Amino acid sequence: MKQLRPGDRFLRGHQVRLIDQNNAQVGIVSFETAMARAQAVGLDLVLVPSKGEPQVTRIMDFGKYQFDEAKRAREARRAQAQPKLKEIKLHVNIDDNDFAVKVRKAREFLTDGDKVRLLLIFRGREMAYKDLGMEVLNRFLAELAEISTPDAPPRQLGKAVNVTLSVKPQFRKERPAKPEKPARDEKSTPEEAAAN
Repeated sequence: MKQLRPGDRFLRGHQVRLIDQNNAQVGIVSFETAMARAQAVGLDLVLVPSKGEPQVTRIMDFGKYQFDEAKRAREARRAQAQPKLKEIKLHVNIDDNDFAVKVRKAREFLTDGDKVRLLLIFRGREMAYKDLGMEVLNRFLAELAEISTPDAPPRQLGKAVNVTLSVKPQFRKERPAKPEKPARDEKSTPEEAAAN
């Protein structure tokens, strides 16, 4: 949609199909007549995208339309679930209880729809025992194999090995919708609102 001005050179002197502010078809009128009718009611004349001849115009509050469209787009973006990347650090000599807690947390993150990055860190002389570290990492991946898949095989970066996991679609929980904010009553004063 495009807001039209009184001196618009593309439509000046042409006929347009006019829809008034109540969505009633007025018919085919001159562009100048359509602009005069819009100005008489204090609204904007807007060009509606169409393939037909003559061009279709509508009398409306264009600023309110743009505001509503922007609000609708913001709410649509907010409704989309954006996965976050959660990180879990492991070490070669991790205790069984710590291992179980980290598996449980990774499972929670995955079912919430987030991705999980496992980071196996080698400290000091542990670099000489990479096979023990890979056993821990493979054991962790085996625990989560039923609900997740690795995005890529584990790879080593310096003194760490990392792998990113994504949840399988059938195990993802739907996130609860955010509660709507109550509409404010424009007419009530703060004192009246406090009394209610």
